[in-house]
Amino acid sequence: MARRVAGHDPLESSYLAASLQVDFDSVTARAEHLVGEFTGLVAPEDPARAMVLDRQDWVRANIRSFRNTLEPFTRRVGERMAQSPFAPAGRAVAGAEMGVLMGFLAQRVLGQYDLLVPDPVPSGDTPGLPGSGDADAVYYVGANILVLEKRFGFRPGDFRLWIALHEVTHRAQFRAIPWMKGYFLSLVDASMGMIEPDPKRLVRALERAAEAARKGRNPLDDGGIVALFASDEQRLVIDQVQALMSLLEGHGNVVMDRLGKRHVTGQERMSAALKARRQSGGVAAQFRKLIGIEMKMRQYEIGEQFITHLEETVGIEALDAAWRGPDCLPTLPELEAPERWLERVSTLTA
Repeated sequence: MARRVAGHDPLESSYLAASLQVDFDSVTARAEHLVGEFTGLVAPEDPARAMVLDRQDWVRANIRSFRNTLEPFTRRVGERMAQSPFAPAGRAVAGAEMGVLMGFLAQRVLGQYDLLVPDPVPSGDTPGLPGSGDADAVYYVGANILVLEKRFGFRPGDFRLWIALHEVTHRAQFRAIPWMKGYFLSLVDASMGMIEPDPKRLVRALERAAEAARKGRNPLDDGGIVALFASDEQRLVIDQVQALMSLLEGHGNVVMDRLGKRHVTGQERMSAALKARRQSGGVAAQFRKLIGIEMKMRQYEIGEQFITHLEETVGIEALDAAWRGPDCLPTLPELEAPERWLERVSTLTA
């Protein structure tokens, strides 16, 4: 289903695609050097590796990662659900929903740092596609990049470097900060471990949605359907995840734009085009809100505003305090009020 929804683009088989892997090998290495100099975050051991994928391979890589992410939940409830007479229909519906979601994302994503380590490659897998040996790769979806380059007339070398700056920044965050990956995965495990197939939760979710609607709010505004069905305990974990991702996404955008102004011709036009693409309306906007992607888009803005405030008031070096440990990360309220975060971390390090 995901592959069917993702589809193909004619540019994938055009001569324009021939340069993608060579170009991304080069710009990824350059981006890693620039990001290290600008942020001071230098990943140890192996350098970043670029992997250009088509939409089908991106789906495959992410489904493999999702299996790992969902494993605590599926292990705990799988046997119970398998006894249900409705299990076959439930699997079909859930598979179709996930397929539509993955196919939709595959049409839009440009780059991704593969943080969630995939399962080992099954013996029948095709060599050269994403697998266990490519767990630390930086992915680029070639067709989507080519589409934007052609639509907006971007110079390929500049646009590809600009995209690489953002993804390599994410890799530096998780590789150069020793505790970051473990902390993030612990939050993911915690949120998965708390999920229970409880019908009563559906009733409570509908009650919360009705209450939000009565107050004039869209019940999907705070993280989509996942947050709507979350318990109070889960929402605390979701808030921690959202605060962390707002910081990391905002940081990625700031690094991307600051370095882009120095090293990428046409960076401002690229930034405007991608911002308009993220904010496009219609049915796609409602779908993004339903599945929580709208919250991710706000993460870019909230995190970027937080870091820009630090940059303009006390210097961007103040952000280094956030990398000292989980206790020093800003909370969601502190992202809206950077002075509160500065005051708190100053007492932690005094």
